[in-house]
Amino acid sequence: MSLPPASPAPTVAVILPVLNEAAQLEETLAALIEEQHFDEIIVVDGGSTDASVEIVCKFMSAGEPDRHATPVLIQSAHGRALQLRAGADAAQADVLLFLHADSSLPPGATDDIRDAVEAGRLWGRFDVRLSGRHFLFRVIERLMNWRSRLTGIATGDQAIFVRRDVYRKLGGYTPLPLMEDIEFCARLKWISRPACLPGPILASSRRWEKHGIIRTVLLMWTLRLLYWLGVSPDRLARWYYHPT
Repeated sequence: MSLPPASPAPTVAVILPVLNEAAQLEETLAALIEEQHFDEIIVVDGGSTDASVEIVCKFMSAGEPDRHATPVLIQSAHGRALQLRAGADAAQADVLLFLHADSSLPPGATDDIRDAVEAGRLWGRFDVRLSGRHFLFRVIERLMNWRSRLTGIATGDQAIFVRRDVYRKLGGYTPLPLMEDIEFCARLKWISRPACLPGPILASSRRWEKHGIIRTVLLMWTLRLLYWLGVSPDRLARWYYHPT
């Protein structure tokens, strides 16, 4: 694929899909505004019934455009892939960063992304650290980072970033109910290997803690194997979101 070079000083948009994330959304947005240097902050709400929308509106009304990027709120149909697509379609920046609402970027993350793109990298992700204290989380996060480096496949927990022109040439995220990040990275790696930024990004371990660490790991491994074997993402989503 023939691609033009990125601009000398790439702008970066962070896209934040949200669904009932009021418990941590205020802290997440404050960190993105005060600690990072994004050119756009796009929050995509998928139909929250808690105070998520009100929290975003509060930041929008208190914005200081001369100092920081002010969040923009857009509405989308429910579904992470649909929300990511909606945010990417609304963005104007050179680079898109897809971030979970319960994750925290390392200091200087925006500058690290710009440096990677200026060095010719088309896409990438961060190493991840899980928020839980259990020693098994240290094992899980090491395996996640190692597997990603080996396979060239990243997950949404690792904060995938991509040049916007590359994103559009590939058609963006496929609107799948699950495995949208795996499917997208499988297409991205045919263009180039990812830039693996050390970070780490701090990702929430709440799902592991809620459903059990070993049980959740086994479920995720099983779902990924079944996906590669051709099982429908619709069926996998039912198993993931409604584990027995």
